[in-house]
Amino acid sequence: MSYAMSGALQAAIYDVLTTDLTLTGLIGGDIYDAVPTGTMPETYVSLGREQVKDASDQTGDGALHIIDISVITTQPGFAGAKDVAAAISDVLHDADLVLSRGRLVYLRFSRADARRIDKNAGREIRLRFRARVEDQ
Repeated sequence: MSYAMSGALQAAIYDVLTTDLTLTGLIGGDIYDAVPTGTMPETYVSLGREQVKDASDQTGDGALHIIDISVITTQPGFAGAKDVAAAISDVLHDADLVLSRGRLVYLRFSRADARRIDKNAGREIRLRFRARVEDQ
């Protein structure tokens, strides 16, 4: 197993999200790895939890990354958050990302959970993706 490609995968995902015109049209540049302090935007995207499992085989080292990306909003209802989540899904599902280390075999949407947060004042949609990478 190799966790060595985790940073390269995260950087590639961040780059593709921050350069997608549809997504940036919805939320501007409000895509964070570490959520900033101070006044938060009404809607933003946060790169979140990651689980990694060994996916090595006879051809070399590899890993399966299970990645969560959250859409968080204080807008009433889920409609705006769902538009943002759909744009993220469109960008990432089966994306052909170039990594600074290793190779992306596939990146696929796995599931989503939508829930109320902050005593029903906010909404969160957590998208989960599965990415298979191999070291070269």
